[in-house]
Amino acid sequence: MASVKTTIVQIGDSQGVLIPKYLLEQCHLQAEVELEPRGNYLIIKALTTPRVGWDEMFRKMAEQGDDAMLDEDIPLETTWDQEEWQW
Repeated sequence: MASVKTTIVQIGDSQGVLIPKYLLEQCHLQAEVELEPRGNYLIIKALTTPRVGWDEMFRKMAEQGDDAMLDEDIPLETTWDQEEWQW
């Protein structure tokens, strides 16, 4: 990947850089991005949404009967929980 030279410009009370459209498209960057400082680097990443699509995956698991507890036969409480734990 070839690097691109640009300058930092004043934008109101802040500063910014203009990123060429082809780089935005190549990196799949859209309206919101995540900025991460790393040493003398500033990493610009596409914004990720944690757990996106999980609801659909869980629905499919339930339809296939693949959502059963794997440790049903293990007691949830131990003797320590029953005898020593205090709220």
